[in-house]
Amino acid sequence: MRLTILFGGASFEHEISVVSAITLKEKLSSFELSFIFCDEKHNFYLINPLKMKATTFSHGDYKKMPQLVLTRGGFLQKSLMSKKKHTNVVLNLIHGADGEDGTIASVLDFFCIKYIGPRNDACTFSYDKRYTKYLCESKGIKTVNYEVLSSNEHKNMTLDYPLIVKPATLGSSIGVSIVKEESQLDYALDSAFEYDNNVLVENFIEGVKEYNLAGYMFNDEIYFSIVEEPQKEEFLDFEKKYMDFSRSESVLKADISDELTVKLKATFEKVYRELFEGALIRCDFFVVNGEVLLNEINPIPGSMANYLFKDFSKCIENISSELKTPKSIKVSYDYIHSISKAKGK
Repeated sequence: MRLTILFGGASFEHEISVVSAITLKEKLSSFELSFIFCDEKHNFYLINPLKMKATTFSHGDYKKMPQLVLTRGGFLQKSLMSKKKHTNVVLNLIHGADGEDGTIASVLDFFCIKYIGPRNDACTFSYDKRYTKYLCESKGIKTVNYEVLSSNEHKNMTLDYPLIVKPATLGSSIGVSIVKEESQLDYALDSAFEYDNNVLVENFIEGVKEYNLAGYMFNDEIYFSIVEEPQKEEFLDFEKKYMDFSRSESVLKADISDELTVKLKATFEKVYRELFEGALIRCDFFVVNGEVLLNEINPIPGSMANYLFKDFSKCIENISSELKTPKSIKVSYDYIHSISKAKGK
């Protein structure tokens, strides 16, 4: 199978995306892969697969490689004597802004390029943690108690300590702090507001059981990964998550009851259906007294959560086989013609 991995982007999670792309080069070695890098200025480069290593990007060597432009149906490579169009299915592997906020989804849809990844509306409800809460409320999915704070508006907190403070639109634990008493709150808020004007504050549940579950749709059925119980301390900080994004080795299935597995899958399906078709996502859950709470939706999980699937290559093949090009609208100009005719023009 031919597949183009699109990675990079203008995001605080840019380097995470590079690590994910390098990991998938190994994991999808049976595929005919090409790699397109988006730099922080939104220039696209066709990367030599043999040069897919971290220093190619940190040293700026990618700038010596062919530059691409977008055109209907794919990416175009121009030279003095020829043009070459790259029309593979694209795997959107840009984490954070650009990739998960709907920007790239909108661009690929605009140019009628088939891609694996969340569509614009799915990005809206998963990129911003506030909207994820609103989505859950509308679907009857339970979450941790929360409040939203804005840098432009001061209000007193009503939640009890300890708390966890998160920028509304960042992943990888960037800007996240645990606040155990009131004296620590201002510093935590200042740290979070460096990355976002809006902050989500939740009750921090100590010793909570956490489970990760990934999946995608194929033949109108949700195909699930194993359930993972991540090994962690209080929470996964940026350094631990950075390493986590390079994972390619399979992990052990969580030792949980069939009843809990059914609950997790049912909640995942509520999140996924009618919103995330065409994407492989991972949901992170808390379980408190047997009750499942959604913690986070990962619309483009690190290294695509490959380590949770027995046959990850087959997952990508399945999703690719059902991708549809956006419907074209034929413009007839009948209305303008009728007006012109009525005016005798």
